[in-house]
Amino acid sequence: PRADNRRSWLYRIRPSAAHPAFTRIDNGALRSAPFTETVPDPNRLRWNPLPDPAPGTDFLSGLWTLGGNGDAAQRAGMAIHLYHANSSMTDRVFSDSDGELLIVPERGGLLLRTELGLLHAEPGHVALIPRGVRFRVELLEETARGYVCENYGRPFALPDLGPIGANGLANARDFLAPVAAYEDHEGPVEVINKFCGNLWSATYDHSPLDVVAWHGNHTPYVYDLRRFNVIGTISYDHPDPSIFTVLTSPSDTPGLAGVDFVVFAPRWLVGEDTFRPPYFHRNVMSEYMGLI
Repeated sequence: PRADNRRSWLYRIRPSAAHPAFTRIDNGALRSAPFTETVPDPNRLRWNPLPDPAPGTDFLSGLWTLGGNGDAAQRAGMAIHLYHANSSMTDRVFSDSDGELLIVPERGGLLLRTELGLLHAEPGHVALIPRGVRFRVELLEETARGYVCENYGRPFALPDLGPIGANGLANARDFLAPVAAYEDHEGPVEVINKFCGNLWSATYDHSPLDVVAWHGNHTPYVYDLRRFNVIGTISYDHPDPSIFTVLTSPSDTPGLAGVDFVVFAPRWLVGEDTFRPPYFHRNVMSEYMGLI
């Protein structure tokens, strides 16, 4: 449907089709669904922080997959990754053909140089890189770590508000897209593409971040989670956790999301005859929770 179509027109210095052949490279600790190396475990699991990376580890080299579901080749499901880096990406860029990347910094700010412009993402922000958009990650501090949700399915969108009305939760006006900022650089640049679960590399003779202008809605963006308008009870009991949904990736089944990104933001809790922590509950959907 036209309302769901995502596209952008890019005005470049050099045509994007002018590039050498790609060759396979090692995937490192990056994995993609379906995950066949191990048997899925239904128990609650907890992970310690990743060890400090070796010197010179950038965002891409510092990606480490925890798990996920679905099938990247079928454009269904998702993967959860951690990143821990101590170096900026130098003379190389990355793009993901398997899905869009929702980056959640936990420590250390990031400067994301994308084909469509620059984004600053600090802890407390989330940044989204659409499927196929090339970008480079530069560290604003000595080290950086955080979470990445790789969404194979339909693009993230704002959830329907139902009886809430027209306003509340995450508002469209608070999602910030970049202004064009190009590089006119000649010299070797490694371009790494994730395609059907594997990493492929090609060495360009110029920077592909050479877009001088663009328009459209297939765009990176950044969102400050402090702008989330929390909705909750003012009488009794606790609303379902879905009331805290920032972004959702719909599935073909009504009422069932491929991925929900939820934030438990600072808020006042009131309620009569109600124990403050939420009730004990079980979910059909699996949850992955992290602190920022």
